[in-house]
Amino acid sequence: MVERLMCTISYDGTNYSGYQIQPNGRTVQEELESALTKMHKGQHVRVTASGRTDAGVHAWGQVIHFDSPLTIPTENWKKALNTLLPNDVYVCNVKKVADSFHARFDVKEKEYRYFIMNRKEIDIFNRDHTLHVKQPLDIEVMNEACSLLEGEHDFSSFCAANTGVKGDKIRTIYHASCYQEEDQIVFVCKGSGFLYNMVRIIVGTLIEIGTGSLTPSHMKQVLDAKDRVAAGKTAPPQGLFLWRVVYNEF
Repeated sequence: MVERLMCTISYDGTNYSGYQIQPNGRTVQEELESALTKMHKGQHVRVTASGRTDAGVHAWGQVIHFDSPLTIPTENWKKALNTLLPNDVYVCNVKKVADSFHARFDVKEKEYRYFIMNRKEIDIFNRDHTLHVKQPLDIEVMNEACSLLEGEHDFSSFCAANTGVKGDKIRTIYHASCYQEEDQIVFVCKGSGFLYNMVRIIVGTLIEIGTGSLTPSHMKQVLDAKDRVAAGKTAPPQGLFLWRVVYNEF
């Protein structure tokens, strides 16, 4: 009997060419499928994720599913996989789910967080997990700009020019805000779905607003333009985390 299992996983994307398998470069999906193939004595097991993350991007709560004929208690699945996986990928939990469950198509909400170290001196120990911005950032005006992102909009201005997205670029943002902990600023964004590089382009634009190069109202002008050239630079990948994926069933 084949069962479908759902896993929540965390990974440090520093040394990966992204989540999805590629012809060249180490990927998170490759490591997961390699571990599962060993557990299935050489039989390849394909995993499906809630979505891909790019090179250098991390995940705190990525979700995958796969099918298996093995009858193993869920806690043992977790132990076995973590024994076989490298130390920068970790299975947080495993659940048995209905055969109809799909890690990608059943997503209700995704949450991303972007971490900015805002101080003069760089922190070399966090350089792979935060973006260092030495200019002072005004979190109040950044939050004012964030409020303009909430709701349903055409986010064409916040989509990479080389995207392969088909159809419209309308997405719904349920929540967007920044908060500060000492010298770290965290951007939190929850939505129905995200375009290629969308969060990183939003962050790049917010940084320009936070430094005073742009006003908060400029965020609406960028949205209305529906043109990538209207937005700020794409922030680098290392500060970005896929934080949480929400499903109706859970």
